[in-house]
Amino acid sequence: MSDQGKQAASTVSLPAIPAKRYFTIGEVSELCGVKPHVLRYWEQNFTQIRQVRRRGNRRYYQHHEILLIRRIRELLYEQGFTISGAKARLEGYGASSAAGSELESKPVDVAHVRSELEQIRQLLVLPEKSRAKQEEVSKTTE
Repeated sequence: MSDQGKQAASTVSLPAIPAKRYFTIGEVSELCGVKPHVLRYWEQNFTQIRQVRRRGNRRYYQHHEILLIRRIRELLYEQGFTISGAKARLEGYGASSAAGSELESKPVDVAHVRSELEQIRQLLVLPEKSRAKQEEVSKTTE
């Protein structure tokens, strides 16, 4: 695609996604500003796109897949990524966002963690005689 074509593709504002459960490939093509043959090609390259197939092997996409396709379009057309670069970015983005959301959903109770660590420490404490021997050994090796 020429630089003018890329600029034209990036300046196109995409329409709002209607409140529907399933979308045909033609509808997704219009919603994402990408031709149907490009969508079929992306399906082969981006395993994250998992459309549903029904009635006569027709493709149906859901809302989250449209958002993903728009993200792929942005990476390829607007930010200039290659297919492999966009794949890597999406895989990294998915992993980091999943890890981040997991951390955000579980607040850490520092006092609880501290008490658990103290209990573990008590379990690991050696009898006094063994500890004294270890201290002597550590002094002689220093």
